[in-house]
Amino acid sequence: MSNSIFVKNAAQVITMQGHTDKPAKKEAMQQLSIVENGSVLAQDGEIIAVGTEAEIKNNYPDVVRNAKEIHATGKIVTPGLIDPHTHLVHAGTRENEYAMRLKGKTYMDIMHAGGGIHATTEATQKAGFEQLYQTSKKRLDTFLLHGVTTVEAKSGYGLTTEHELKQLEVAQQLNKDHVIDIVSTFMGAHAIPIAEKDQPEKFVDKVIDEMLPEVAKRNLAVFNDVFCERGVFTPEQSKRILEAGKQYGLIPKIHADEIEPYGGAELAAEVGAISADHLLKASEIGMTKMAENDVVGVLLPGTAFFLMAAFADARKMIDNGVAVALSTDANPGSSPTLSLQFIMNLGCLKMGMTPEEVLMATTINAAHAINCAKEVGSLEVGKKADITIFDVPNYLTLSYQYGMNHVDTVIKNGEIVVEERHLAYY
Repeated sequence: MSNSIFVKNAAQVITMQGHTDKPAKKEAMQQLSIVENGSVLAQDGEIIAVGTEAEIKNNYPDVVRNAKEIHATGKIVTPGLIDPHTHLVHAGTRENEYAMRLKGKTYMDIMHAGGGIHATTEATQKAGFEQLYQTSKKRLDTFLLHGVTTVEAKSGYGLTTEHELKQLEVAQQLNKDHVIDIVSTFMGAHAIPIAEKDQPEKFVDKVIDEMLPEVAKRNLAVFNDVFCERGVFTPEQSKRILEAGKQYGLIPKIHADEIEPYGGAELAAEVGAISADHLLKASEIGMTKMAENDVVGVLLPGTAFFLMAAFADARKMIDNGVAVALSTDANPGSSPTLSLQFIMNLGCLKMGMTPEEVLMATTINAAHAINCAKEVGSLEVGKKADITIFDVPNYLTLSYQYGMNHVDTVIKNGEIVVEERHLAYY
């Protein structure tokens, strides 16, 4: 098999170049750096040239001669999509709650009645490693078929040391076995267990004194996340947990201001979080502080859509200088989707984003939200050859035709892993 691959003569190559050191903000989120009638050459899993077919053939004749060719005529080429906020590893589904919400129950009503996160926690605790591995692998296959080549995966459905470690160990094994790269986040502070609801400080202490040291010792996570929301973890408790994680080298993330304004965006800036996620109710002061401190705003329109709630104000965030990323928030309770393309549709249709901004938000800005922009997120020399080819004539069509999977081919580390809309890596 050739160790080089030549994607040639695409209608458009959307490179996203120029934003590796810092995420794109404001007007820069419109700057896709498109090569019309472009091509990409990769060797040994790494991009070595981006340009026109003639330029690349002239500069790399020997590599091109021996490369596997992929004809992308009439199609567009983008970096592999990146999903920076998922709850990948879990057991069970919650379609019953979906029916309850359609009859008027709120997300928090259901959670306080023992549903919500607690229902998935019970199912995940009961599931063995192999069951979690197989169901999560199937989800990864679906992500891949929809053009995603890197995902973040959170724990948080264990809520005991044993089961939080189990979730993270499943993600670690999948990262070794599956072609998609998985970046793991510890989220022991996803909810207060029902048995400890009257002693929240005791559970906070357990997260800090028992869970965090074990996660760090086993090197199971890059990030430490907390659900900062009234009725879950207070800003003070969230700060304690995030600061404690920093002592173990875990980078802070935060579920912030989803249900009501609660100071989560402000806290993200204060603790130096790499991202603040959700932000449906974030204050303008919080947005400003995030922008000043380079905190990426990871927006999850699938959650608002599914919960029938107001959407985050992406337009205001971008105009205020927040670097915005988009994610599925793939989870069984509030966003049971694995289609980042649909999230791009919602970004345009429900959050006031432009087609250019949603592409930036699902590639290089998403990479920044999980601290991997040096390796992925744009089509630039020296980066991983993670490439998605969409069967559309231009990038506008990608967000214009909604609810469809436009993927034709996916290349991961220079190898074809989806071909003609089918998995090709087995």
